[in-house]
This record gives sequence, structure tokens and C-alpha cells, in this order.
Amino acid sequence: MPDPGTTALKIGDAAALLGVEAHVLRHWEAMGLLHPARSPSGHRCYDRQALDRARMIRTLQRTGMSLSRIRELGESGRAARRALISAEREQVRRRIELFRATDRFLAHIAECRHPIIAECPDCAGFVAEHGGVAASTLRERAVH
Repeated sequence: MPDPGTTALKIGDAAALLGVEAHVLRHWEAMGLLHPARSPSGHRCYDRQALDRARMIRTLQRTGMSLSRIRELGESGRAARRALISAEREQVRRRIELFRATDRFLAHIAECRHPIIAECPDCAGFVAEHGGVAASTLRERAVH
């Protein structure tokens, strides 16, 4: 594989370096997220800047950010970008709290003494709060 620091990479080499499939890079380009240069024959050429941008896209995706939100972030001015990032950080904090609550729930059900977990007030309360199901509905289903 050519050195990405000195040579523009073809799409297959860039995809391999980034750990994605080539169609992912094409999709990001179609969405306006990536703008790779083109060779005289029309092939995509990924230079260091394009690779860095692709890495940023992957990193933002891993945080849970949608591609449309990533595009919006890239197109925004500084003030709008700060507001978008603030909103995304709030979403991350909510997901973290949900993961913590889920961990507590799993720890509880591992030790739960109720013969039918759905009849346990703690289990039913968690599901009602985080699962979008009313506790009475959960009890009716009597999941074992």
C-alpha cells in the first residue's frame, strides 16, 4: 500500500487503511461529507486531508452522531457548530445514564429473588421507565 502521508490513495487502499468498505466512502461522498480529489482518469484520490476527514467522520459516527448531523456540523458556522456539539454532548450524557441504569438493572436481575422477574417492582419499574412499556403491561406478560 502506498504511504498515505506522501501519496494519494485509491479508494480501495483508503478504505482498507480506514477499516471501512469502499462503498462507505462513496456513500459519504454522495452525502457531501467527503470530497476526494480525482485523477485525470476520474478515479478518486484520497490525500492526507481526505483521510483525516474520513477518520473524523468515523469518530463522530461512533459517538452516535448521524451522518446528516455530521454534515450539518461541517456546514455550520462556529456558533451553530457549538450549539450542535452541545446538543450532541447532552445526548451522550443521556446514553451514559441509560447504560448505567441498565447495568444496575442487570445486576439486580442477576440476584432478583422473584420467581417471575416481571412481578418484581424494581424490574417492572426499570422497564416502565426505560423500556417504554407500562409496568402493568409487563406484569400481564409475565416474562420469565
